[in-house]
Amino acid sequence: MERGLGRIVVLNGAPRAGKSSIVAAIQDSFDGLWLNLGQDHYMRMLPQQYHPGTGLRPGGERPDLEPLVARLYRALYRSLAEHSRLGINVVADMAHHDHYSQPLGILPACARLLEGLPAWLVGVHCPLAAILERRQATGYLSRQGVADSVPEPVRRWQEAVHRPGIYDLEVDTSLLTAEECARAIWERIEHGPPPEAFARLVAMEAGEG
Repeated sequence: MERGLGRIVVLNGAPRAGKSSIVAAIQDSFDGLWLNLGQDHYMRMLPQQYHPGTGLRPGGERPDLEPLVARLYRALYRSLAEHSRLGINVVADMAHHDHYSQPLGILPACARLLEGLPAWLVGVHCPLAAILERRQATGYLSRQGVADSVPEPVRRWQEAVHRPGIYDLEVDTSLLTAEECARAIWERIEHGPPPEAFARLVAMEAGEG
């Protein structure tokens, strides 16, 4: 792997899975500078009329926004790649899915933009019950909502976000703290085999595996 490239860690998981806490733990504990170029920051730069942008949830609810969403993802991943080429480490929390009004193939398209770069894709899992409790604790879901039923958008996220489920590492935030997840990621980067998840996504799209 070429010397001088910054490392890229992409965390993928449903909203409230604990990705932001892992990002903070990475920035606090990893050696060197790690910039947070995550999806939430990116979405906050959008004018209100284009929201939710890359946060568009599964279900094909805004087909009018879908072409823009695909372009925004490509722009974001190009930024990750350019930071790496300039020797800057980046960590990015994402919530990928392909449950739009029609398949857009956004994740494989983004994976191609990271070819040749030291980039790890980490699946951040969290059981539905824990996500519902976190939503209730932060005021996004009433206690009655937790008890009575699972909101359909929450269910769709849980079902769609980990497809196809190709990762270099997977962590479960119901079992590990954010700091423990960060340590597991560091061990994978420092002592594990070279990353392959993004290359496998490109090959899968090309029908090579």
